[in-house]
Amino acid sequence: MNQPARNAPKSWPFEEAAKLVARMEATGKQVALFETGYGPSGLPHIGTFGEVARTTWVRQAFTALTGLPSRLIAFSDDMDGMRKVPDNVPNREMLRDFLGKPLTDVPDPFGTHESFGAHNNARLRAFLDGFGFDYEFISATDVYRSGGFDDALRQALRRHDEIVAVVLPTLGPERRATYSPILPIHPRTGIVMQVLIEKIDPEAGTVGWRDPEDGTWYETPVTGGGAKMQWKADWAMRWAGLGVDYEMAGKDHIEGMKLSGAICRILGAEPPAGFNYELFLDDRGQKISKSKGNGLSIDEWLKYAPAESLSLFMFNQPQRAKRLFFDVIPRAVDDYLAHVAKAQRDETVDESNPAWFIHGGPVPPDAGSPIGFGMLLNLASVVNAETPDMLWGFIRQYSPDLTPETAPFLAKLVGYAIAYYQDFVRPKKQFRQPTEVERAALIDLAETLRQLPPGTSGEAIQTAVYEVGKRHPFPELKAWFGCLYQVLLGQTEGPRFGGFVALYGIGETVALIEGALAAA
Repeated sequence: MNQPARNAPKSWPFEEAAKLVARMEATGKQVALFETGYGPSGLPHIGTFGEVARTTWVRQAFTALTGLPSRLIAFSDDMDGMRKVPDNVPNREMLRDFLGKPLTDVPDPFGTHESFGAHNNARLRAFLDGFGFDYEFISATDVYRSGGFDDALRQALRRHDEIVAVVLPTLGPERRATYSPILPIHPRTGIVMQVLIEKIDPEAGTVGWRDPEDGTWYETPVTGGGAKMQWKADWAMRWAGLGVDYEMAGKDHIEGMKLSGAICRILGAEPPAGFNYELFLDDRGQKISKSKGNGLSIDEWLKYAPAESLSLFMFNQPQRAKRLFFDVIPRAVDDYLAHVAKAQRDETVDESNPAWFIHGGPVPPDAGSPIGFGMLLNLASVVNAETPDMLWGFIRQYSPDLTPETAPFLAKLVGYAIAYYQDFVRPKKQFRQPTEVERAALIDLAETLRQLPPGTSGEAIQTAVYEVGKRHPFPELKAWFGCLYQVLLGQTEGPRFGGFVALYGIGETVALIEGALAAA
């Protein structure tokens, strides 16, 4: 490994980039090709975002290490046959006549594009463009039909039996009987055929097979879009035919990547570097499934938090299974703000900071917020916020220089915080009465706060709150802060209480304490 790779920052994208550096040194290539794959039978989703974002970060680290150019392709397997009619499209009856045909030969049920595949490809591109990803879109149909895969397909015919021998042990008895990596396109119906291949002619570039309906014999050219490959073999052929250097995939594709890697070597190429990321879990620890509809969609996340926080969630520990549900959002936002604050404090660019990846380089000066998301949620909770103006009144009191114009990211967070509070915090608010020990401590806290001068910093207030807790017989200080959140805010946890008091106001907090004690 070269010296820049040895001295790389300690983060997983740089570890992955170092693997790619070693590959490039071995091959002598001067332009690295990254790939992400997409099946256009459905709409892009939160997993699509995660895979493209993570690949982009490895690409960014590779550029930082080597200075070499690179490309990222988003490859759509739009020549795949339509296996079933989707439930969430109009004109479903019309689509039934096109089952088995390549998605780019199926009419668009929405009536906006020349095919169903083109419609979903457009949705993918709009999705990726909306997040500002730098990529090149490639359609499988275009590459197959233009002859871009012809050489690789002829090689697959020459090594047909070797490929079959690798794949057969992974199949059930029924599939073994008819398996071939080659799927000819029916010359009459246009359907992608999964049939027994009885004749292989590498010189002519054809395969021979019989129509299972009427026994008609066909010899179909595999070149020029006359056939496509089964997906694991197709994956391998794509790596070999395009010269892919790096691709990652979900943990559920580990065995598929191994098999595709073996086929890629049979085709005479080295499979790309990459790794397998873990899948997401729902609030019950179950694997997220599109068909079940559990977990959290990307639109739902972006209703309650900025895209940067979603990026950080994807960045952290990609090889560990994580719960992807609404309750992870506040911490993701505040962790992102903490990384931005650190980057803005540092005099030099820290390429191990997740914010450097999320922003594609140095963090811009207008990123971040002087007030955390958790703090805004607590404020919204206390004032039962319905509109941004209700929070901005306290924010201006806390810091007169802060306005929606001077702090645009904070302005966005205010809106997100109100939405999150109304949908998730308010329905679960549950106040409890203080114990005798807690009552005495709250009276003490109110008196202590009264004695603080206006403008006391959040840190100084936090220290005073600690001292009050130490003066009373709590088993641990954690129980004291639990009392503050449960008795005063009706929730089990929150951000630093001193910072909340500074934002909400000392006098207002004293009134809050007195109100809670009077109601008890």
